[in-house]
Amino acid sequence: MIRCSIRSLQLRLVARVAVLYIPATVIVVGVLMARAFDTARSLGDRELVARATELARFVSLDPTGARRLDLPAALAALYQAPSADEIFAIRSVDGGLVAASPLRFGDVVAGWPNPPDGPEHFLIDGFGDKVQNYYGLTTRQETAAGPLFISVARSAGADILMYSLLRRFIHDTVWAVSLLVLITVVVAMLAIRSGLKPIREIAQMAAAISPGAMTVRLPDRKLPSEISPLVAAVNLALDRLEHGFAVQREFTANAAHELRTPLAIISGALEVMEGSDELAMLKSDVTRMNRLVEQLLRVARLDAIALDVSGVADLNDIASGITATLVPWAVAQERIVTFVDPDKPVMVRGNSHAIGDAIRNLVENAVTHSPPSTEVTVTTDAAGSVSVADQGPGIPAEDRQHIFARFWRGKNAGGQGAGLGLAIVTEIMKAHGGTVTVDDCPDGGALFTLRFRLAEAATHRLA
Repeated sequence: MIRCSIRSLQLRLVARVAVLYIPATVIVVGVLMARAFDTARSLGDRELVARATELARFVSLDPTGARRLDLPAALAALYQAPSADEIFAIRSVDGGLVAASPLRFGDVVAGWPNPPDGPEHFLIDGFGDKVQNYYGLTTRQETAAGPLFISVARSAGADILMYSLLRRFIHDTVWAVSLLVLITVVVAMLAIRSGLKPIREIAQMAAAISPGAMTVRLPDRKLPSEISPLVAAVNLALDRLEHGFAVQREFTANAAHELRTPLAIISGALEVMEGSDELAMLKSDVTRMNRLVEQLLRVARLDAIALDVSGVADLNDIASGITATLVPWAVAQERIVTFVDPDKPVMVRGNSHAIGDAIRNLVENAVTHSPPSTEVTVTTDAAGSVSVADQGPGIPAEDRQHIFARFWRGKNAGGQGAGLGLAIVTEIMKAHGGTVTVDDCPDGGALFTLRFRLAEAATHRLA
């Protein structure tokens, strides 16, 4: 289906073709019609002149020197028939009537002045027994009896068939030309659409470029010369963006790596110091800094290195291991973390370490945002999913499209977290070809679900 918006380049080009083609076609048709009618009139005039020349051949002088017309019987019958559509009158240079059929026509032309050189046309309205209009001409002819003026005319009804055929021809021509114009516009639209196909393909490639696919460049071969400079400029801009992203990622990774050692030293020193309220707050700040540094390193690794997700992992083992690791930390936060698994292993296609990072981030977020003395439940499903449910305030509907963006934090996030945990989960799920969703728990709180490809289904597709 061909779809064009008002601002479409394709529609604009087709409109310009139509604006040029349609008026030109109308002019050509008009000229053709004028020429057709002019040709018809010209043929009629030629036939009338031929009639006058034919009549002139049969004019002669009698023994007394008077001019007379001796027509063959067949030709005389043609002019003298009661329903004759052709009439004539022959008169001398001095105005004397030589012959006429019918005689009344001779009375009509008797008072006419002699015409100048060349045929002179005339029109007689309502003449004859049938009261018809006659169209004719008067021409000077050289005869055996000297120069004479011969007026011949034909009734308007005699040309009805010719003009009827002419009108039919024009009618058919208009329809044929209209159809041709329509076909031409459609063909032009298809041709322009085909010509713009490389541009649409390039637009689709450009739309697929993201921070995770900065190495992609737009092809610059087999493009119209008008588009090549634009594509070259876009590719240069992508080169600059790729370099800027690389510098940013390298800086983030280096900064996070350099911060790990001094933070570890500070954490160790704080552990051997005697406690106080200010020391506890300092330890909490250092812990958050450590977590931020770890998240920055994870983000840098995800951006720089493509995950190998071709392996097979058991969601039960990964989720239970992460849960067991975080239980002591959750207890220290006055929260409970439990794990619910199905009776059999849940084998999925993916990277076990990355899957563990995704589950860990969801559990840490759930524990952080849950009220004290509440429970966070980790559940795996035979369909290849793992969910983390908490009893916190939940995620407002208007925030759900933002929570997976890097460094985004809600209005009530407080001073905890840097807005990287869910962004890391999103990148891991993209690499696995899976999804992460958030819903409301039936009893309140948020329910995050990670959905992976089952190992059996993935193997079947690869086969």
